[in-house]
Amino acid sequence: MPSPDRRVSRRTLLAGGAAASVYMWIPRPVKGYSAAEVRAMAVDGQVGAGLSKHELDTPALCLDLDSFEKNIATMQAAMKKFGIASRPHAKTHKCAAIARRQLDTGSVGICCAKLSEAEALSKAGVDRLLMTTANVSRSRIRRAMALRKADPTFIQAVDYAPNARDLNDAAREAGVVADVAIDVAVGSRTGIPPGPAAVELAQLVDTLPNLRLRGMLSYDGGAQHVKGFAARRARTLQAIEPNTQTLEMMKASGLNTEIYSVGGTGTYNIYPEVPGVTDVQVGSYIFMDMQYLAIGSASGDEVYSDFVPSLTVLTTVLNNRFPGRLTTDAGTKALTLNTPPPRVLGEPGMTYTAGSDEFGGIRFETPPSREYRIGDLLEVVVPHCDPVVNLYDQIYGIRNDRVEVVWPVTARGKSQ
Repeated sequence: MPSPDRRVSRRTLLAGGAAASVYMWIPRPVKGYSAAEVRAMAVDGQVGAGLSKHELDTPALCLDLDSFEKNIATMQAAMKKFGIASRPHAKTHKCAAIARRQLDTGSVGICCAKLSEAEALSKAGVDRLLMTTANVSRSRIRRAMALRKADPTFIQAVDYAPNARDLNDAAREAGVVADVAIDVAVGSRTGIPPGPAAVELAQLVDTLPNLRLRGMLSYDGGAQHVKGFAARRARTLQAIEPNTQTLEMMKASGLNTEIYSVGGTGTYNIYPEVPGVTDVQVGSYIFMDMQYLAIGSASGDEVYSDFVPSLTVLTTVLNNRFPGRLTTDAGTKALTLNTPPPRVLGEPGMTYTAGSDEFGGIRFETPPSREYRIGDLLEVVVPHCDPVVNLYDQIYGIRNDRVEVVWPVTARGKSQ
């Protein structure tokens, strides 16, 4: 029998052309395969059959592939019904493999919040990127033009006339014509206020020889988490009305309005009511989290049930010695301090607190479904998926409790 230290990769096995005649020694499962060890098992991201998710070192970021694929199919079916498109935000997953899956299933592009995020995804082969934040420093403008030169499908936002001129100058120096979209504010976070000023900026862009106007963006982040569908719908439609009027003003001026991109997961089924909308910047729909689950559905349910939770963190029980309490290895550095708190799967009576840096605390007054021993595993739905993903190097894609794929978090830490 070969030594336990000897490893034969799937790639090596297939390259030998004698898969049927080769005997492979497979070690008995041992809990706690590290991230590096699982990556070593993968061939082009695919992990061979036999590795249980319960063998992963924790905390581990896990994605239920059946639920993930169901969420993508649900969104794409809705977009087809509404006659618009999805343009998902990569800030949710920061993962090239997931971005490619979204494009392959019908999304028209991928949104990026930051330039470094867009650069990382582009380097990994993702195209049709739309950067929704303006680049204002000289170095970032030059980097954006380099990205535009490498990828002719790259589009970026602009919301300030001097910035538009700087973009034009940098595009000329780079020898490109850069595609831009006007970021028209909904609220006060980013963007130029709707109305004549936004139209004037669009007209300026239209005159600059090295810029090409593609339309406008209007992302209402505050509307996404309004609780109760009726209240969310009323808020969304009222807030977007000045922007839609701005779009009509742009059309009347003869400007290109091929893109009218809005957001997001909480309002994906509201914006189709808005004239001129071309796509929605959905993000969290693929994963779901405790924040979105709390906003309620159009059906009247208090729980947002349009999409199902697919992203969890696997954590290990470290201490069970005190009545009504458990300690786990997933604290703030694994789950963030976002609220609502994580939810333990299968244990509605448990309250999870991730307030400690390294440790999670669980309390319960009624007996859980089973006795939890030191070393046992728990799985929790994350509070807010975007920042949680940014804490991990890789995502484990799980099907039927087996690790099927391991996907690098391509743009982890890319917040510049």
